[in-house]
Amino acid sequence: MSAEPSVRRIAHLDMDAFYASVELLRHPGLRGLPVVIGGGGSRPEDGEYLRLRDYVGRGVITTATYEARALGVHSAMGMMKAARLAPDAVLLPVDFPAYRHYSRLFKAAVASIAPCIEDRGIDEIYIDLTDLPQDSAELARALKQAVRGATGLSCSIGISPNKLLSKIASDLDKPDGITLIGPGDLERRIWPLPASKVNGIGPKATRKLQELGIETVGQLAQTAPALLQRHFGLGTAQWLLDVAHGIDDRPVVTQSEPKSISRETTFERDLHVRRDRPLLSQIFRDLCERLAQDLARKGVRGATVGIKLRFDDFQVVTRDLTLDAAVGDAEAIHRAAGQCLKRVPLERRLRLLGVRVSKLEPAVADERPQPVQLDLY
Repeated sequence: MSAEPSVRRIAHLDMDAFYASVELLRHPGLRGLPVVIGGGGSRPEDGEYLRLRDYVGRGVITTATYEARALGVHSAMGMMKAARLAPDAVLLPVDFPAYRHYSRLFKAAVASIAPCIEDRGIDEIYIDLTDLPQDSAELARALKQAVRGATGLSCSIGISPNKLLSKIASDLDKPDGITLIGPGDLERRIWPLPASKVNGIGPKATRKLQELGIETVGQLAQTAPALLQRHFGLGTAQWLLDVAHGIDDRPVVTQSEPKSISRETTFERDLHVRRDRPLLSQIFRDLCERLAQDLARKGVRGATVGIKLRFDDFQVVTRDLTLDAAVGDAEAIHRAAGQCLKRVPLERRLRLLGVRVSKLEPAVADERPQPVQLDLY
């Protein structure tokens, strides 16, 4: 007689304000203060920190501490706007090599306890705990202790039967939280949340749902399928109902070959191509640089560079350019993406901007991307 199959236990581990937390390790005197990470410039010496009110330039926020977030500052916000909200916040430049170092440390610490890991980026992973003997709470505590011991940093962990619920759960008790989703918790903890908390329900879908009177995950779960199909189509309607009922069969994928790597950002407000050109140029530059960092981390480069634009009427436009040779540095990505931009009439305000590299291949071992100054076009 065969044994009953194990109930899946999937964890989502998310580092708490990762970039900012790494900086606070190096600058412990800044703990408890609003700190913003972004832009260039030199690192502080002898405790002489640049304040956000003194910043002059076109940079955008990469991330911020929870104290700065409480003042309304968030990632992808323009520095000058952030300075109006939090003029006394400390400004530190980004340091991607340091963040990648701590990323490797925390993932190695997790792997020593639970080796079945799906890498989802520099600061988050999924972990399959199904075959481990310890109970979920014990495992979560052990994982958090291992991460803190290896890095000095805190993380938040959500554990449930699937990736969908675990990702939502890891955000519920941040920072330094453990959230377990078991029988009855879908209705008690997930259904009262805004529908936008579900990964994959973006701003456009959220607005459409709100127009239908659907604000929460629970309301979505109880919506007639025919109504959702009429407004979203059959495939999306089925997906919306599945996620609202906590259904997600995706496995934890420990090894995968990406077909493309992309970076995109949705703006806080619709941006005018001419009047907001400095801000758009800075965002475009940051996207290209962060995409180059992603490619380097994966050890790949690509021959096709593309862009994605969403206008204020929600029209989405994409353009691609295939090059003679694969590229991986920010300058080459920007140059090709700029050529793509020139093929799009920029006559409406922009809601979203994205850059993508595809047709990937292994990168040359000694290839080193260099920092460059980039413009929107």
